[in-house]
Amino acid sequence: MDELYGTIFSMKRWGNIKESAISLYKKGKTFSEIQELLGVHVPKSTMSVWLTHMPLSFSARQRLIKARLKHVEKARIIAHRSLKEKRIKYLEGIFRRNVHLGKFLEKMEVAKIVLAVLYVTEGSKVRRGSIMFGNSDPDIIRLFLRLLRTCYTIDEAKFRCTVQCRADQNIPLLEKFWSRTTKIPNSQFYKAQVDPRSKGKISKKPHYKGVCRIDYFSGELFWEFYQIGKILMGR
Repeated sequence: MDELYGTIFSMKRWGNIKESAISLYKKGKTFSEIQELLGVHVPKSTMSVWLTHMPLSFSARQRLIKARLKHVEKARIIAHRSLKEKRIKYLEGIFRRNVHLGKFLEKMEVAKIVLAVLYVTEGSKVRRGSIMFGNSDPDIIRLFLRLLRTCYTIDEAKFRCTVQCRADQNIPLLEKFWSRTTKIPNSQFYKAQVDPRSKGKISKKPHYKGVCRIDYFSGELFWEFYQIGKILMGR
């Protein structure tokens, strides 16, 4: 008998909860909001049976749609943040595994190999009386010049620089930037080369500094890089 009364009481209790849930749903409340307001955990499968086919007013439907979109956006942000954190940890792990490699550049032979590879991949192979190397990444330019100045006795007066940029960029500021980056004085800069295709177009990369092209008058260096490249490629 006690068991029967318990069952009846439970049915009445759930019946009251169901009525309250339906009332809240008709006001446009989501399943999560309904559970929070009722202070009772109702399985989502049960809520779905109660509410899925319940007719709603236009305003209630609109509120539900907005709430669901907000929930999806929140979930997307959380997922993005989680992926970003995982990526940061992943990259930090790769960095720690390889950080010791930087010390190898202190060895002249390794530094020469890296320098030659940089030139073979990014430098000009046409002007054989000099070397010409260009890049838009300041770090690549710094690395190239640091290795060049470390591996060889360099006559700084033989350097020339050319800034290759867009029409809407401030050339004096770019030349000042690249002069600081390369440690080559402005007096050794050729006239900047402006891409004619960029005239009348606004740059979509506000931090773009153009391309810095470095010329150094030495046929001997050109052939040294050329021969080291051949050796590395097994030719």
